[in-house]
Amino acid sequence: MSNLETKPEEVDLADPSTGSGPSVSSGFEILEPRDVPLGGPRAMSVRRTLPQRARSLIGAWCFVDHYGPDIVATSGGMTVPPHPHTGLQTVSWLFAGEIEHRDSVGSHAIVRPGELNLMTAGRGIQHSEVSLPQTTVLHGAQLWIALPDATRNVEPFFENFVPTPFEFSGATIRVFLGALLGHLSTARTFSRVVGAQLDLPAGTTLELPVDPQFEHGILVDDGAPTVSGHPVAKSELAYVAPGASTITVASGDVPVRALLIGGEPLGEQIVMWWNFIGRSHEEIVEFRRTWQADVIADGDDNGTFGRVRGYDGSALPAPELPNVRLRPRD
Repeated sequence: MSNLETKPEEVDLADPSTGSGPSVSSGFEILEPRDVPLGGPRAMSVRRTLPQRARSLIGAWCFVDHYGPDIVATSGGMTVPPHPHTGLQTVSWLFAGEIEHRDSVGSHAIVRPGELNLMTAGRGIQHSEVSLPQTTVLHGAQLWIALPDATRNVEPFFENFVPTPFEFSGATIRVFLGALLGHLSTARTFSRVVGAQLDLPAGTTLELPVDPQFEHGILVDDGAPTVSGHPVAKSELAYVAPGASTITVASGDVPVRALLIGGEPLGEQIVMWWNFIGRSHEEIVEFRRTWQADVIADGDDNGTFGRVRGYDGSALPAPELPNVRLRPRD
């Protein structure tokens, strides 16, 4: 999914492990979502928990949008024209509905509930996403993973992976990235990360063993769980600092569905603006210039971002850059 904001914030994302991010004395915090409209008055809205001032990264995860359940007849569904990405991987995960994905490396896939669609942008890619006509309800999450500096210019590619659900401590778990409880995703990653869906029936307490070198996030999709003894509301993202070998999730009186994300602290500073991730203001300026010149102005099939075949419409122009230098946040 694109960040369709017409005036995206200038963000220099500092990894908390480097000392320039927020401190968490208790090892736990709750990141509250903010509503972000994606486009015009009839466009869908998302609830964004990363990035924000309180925290920029969880491992290499740098962007979390949660949306739906949206009635497509009312919201208009998802229609995202071709748009660029650099230096990241996009993770598409649905709970309901279907989305058609096309990209400039020739991928054409249908994103379905319970299936991972992972697009590695690397040096540069563009893609489109459109909800299918038969979709009546659209509900899911879009997440980004920042690529480490050493591998952020890899050739772009696309993968699909269908995790096998398994039972553990009364919960159903689907591991779509990395490894958890002996279950491994075959999708390629470039840093040590984990991603999984957790489904807990009412009255369940899940004592989940996790890697103590990771920091973790629990995004609540449905229900009202406690995470490590703290109540967490729907669409909130609970953060657990490195050092924990177990995360306790309790569902209470109603079932809970949540996403677990985590990873080793990235240990790098990244600059993210619109749909680009780089390492400096100058890189972002150049990414934008290249996108406008190669794709918007010339429609160059052989440019950095290639061309999306099969999408009926124009690519999405980049917003104007802010009149200030993209700089670190305190």
